[in-house]
Amino acid sequence: MQYLDFEQPIADLEEKIDELKKLSDVSDGVLNTEIEKLQSKVEELRRSIYKDLTRWQKVQLARHPDRPYTLDYIYKITDNFIELHGDRYHADDKAIVGGIGEIDGQTVMIIGHQKGRDTSSRQYRNFGMANPEGYRKAYRLMQTAEKFDIPIITLLDTPGAFPGLEAEERGQAEAIAKNLKMMAMLEVPLITIVIGEGASGGAIGIGMGNEVFMMENTWYSVISPESCSSILWKTWDYKEQAAAVLKLTANDLKDLKVIDGVIPEPLGGAHRDHEAAAKAVKDQILKSLKKLKKLKPEKLIEQRIDKYAQMGAWETAK
Repeated sequence: MQYLDFEQPIADLEEKIDELKKLSDVSDGVLNTEIEKLQSKVEELRRSIYKDLTRWQKVQLARHPDRPYTLDYIYKITDNFIELHGDRYHADDKAIVGGIGEIDGQTVMIIGHQKGRDTSSRQYRNFGMANPEGYRKAYRLMQTAEKFDIPIITLLDTPGAFPGLEAEERGQAEAIAKNLKMMAMLEVPLITIVIGEGASGGAIGIGMGNEVFMMENTWYSVISPESCSSILWKTWDYKEQAAAVLKLTANDLKDLKVIDGVIPEPLGGAHRDHEAAAKAVKDQILKSLKKLKKLKPEKLIEQRIDKYAQMGAWETAK
């Protein structure tokens, strides 16, 4: 298990527990009482630490390398999943995955960003940063879902759309813009969940949902704290201050009415218990589907457009 800097006290205690367990194996369980005391202390310490996380600490949790990614969720919450490939123009972008599966008998089209866990898979998935063909693949899959009256689920987890020259040459901005226009007019339910990082147009390019949720330890913003810091202070050194003022956490965006709800994570983060995290996501999807499937196509479109039109606050100058 990889520990973040603010989790070091927990790491120290769990290291002691591991040492005592090894000793206990050769001492006929004499140390079991002491082990139980330390385990209780770890749980108490974990609750204390995670009760008051800063915004920057939540950004770190959203990036934890052991967090479940899109395919992890797909294989845990769906049955008979069939991945679909290609944008029918240029290539198959491995940073966005999607396909058809069943959730408790309900057929869904599920699409999301996919990161890698080691050096080779991270390169293969381009660190979860999609090229235009990734957004065009998502466009194709959403249109297919609409044609067959299949609800759409999108899972967001990206540090942003790929910023390379070749991506711009192939129409990165246009691909995202076309997706936004298309998603606004979809005649099927569209549910979006931020499962990790939700950065800028790279995230919203597949995330204009009728209902939008964030997992408890994720972030969603027009810019990352590091990039914000580099623009304002010409250095990454103020990323923590940037995270604080960006108000990018799930609770912040719930208060700002940008999202519809927060999905709780296991104590310590989704990486601590993939099964529990997947169950929480599945329960929310089923709950939202039950509600949205009652709406007629014209009402789904109206609700989606009204939702985004009402975001933000402004006043008219005299």
